[in-house]
Amino acid sequence: METPENETTKSQRPVWNAGRTVGAKGALKPRQICQIRFYLNERGLLRDRALFDLAIDSKLRGCDLVRMKIGDIVDGRPTRTRAIMMQQKTTRPVQFEILPDARASLLAWLERRGGSVDDYVFPSRVDRTGHLSTRQYARLVDEWVSGIGSMRSEYGTHSLRRTKASIIYRATGNLRAVQILLGHSKIENTVRYLRIDVEDALALAENTEI
Repeated sequence: METPENETTKSQRPVWNAGRTVGAKGALKPRQICQIRFYLNERGLLRDRALFDLAIDSKLRGCDLVRMKIGDIVDGRPTRTRAIMMQQKTTRPVQFEILPDARASLLAWLERRGGSVDDYVFPSRVDRTGHLSTRQYARLVDEWVSGIGSMRSEYGTHSLRRTKASIIYRATGNLRAVQILLGHSKIENTVRYLRIDVEDALALAENTEI
């Protein structure tokens, strides 16, 4: 029996994800965070170091991170210890902390960058009145990851969003806190986002005394 021509074509058509890592990208490990910071410092990449630190602390999606304005993180000359951002996807505000490492790198970058409180923290190099694009942000993350010898196919911009949330969850087991920090409306979304499975749940239960 002959195979219809259209079926033959379908079977011979290459699969779109052949050879690619698909699914959610993994979170960075603490060792990788240190390596990327060292990599950026060695090359004097002030903007990239500030962008990386803010991405880790804020836990924001890339589309929200690149839209941040100087006034969102600066209160006078010093940078804020906490900030708030309206999420583009959910239209809900989310608060986050800016720890000393991030404050220092942001201050160093802003002193070089200049600008007013209404300017974007990370401007576009094509249009100085616009902000860094999410595509360019993704390219930078690829460069940072490959720069420390990790596989760029295994990490992406969501890896930076997921990193601190995963560390907090592993340290505390407090899903509700992580849900708030990520700005999720449902805790089920947080469970899926962190890839929490039965083994995680059992490990937490075994370490909890009543």
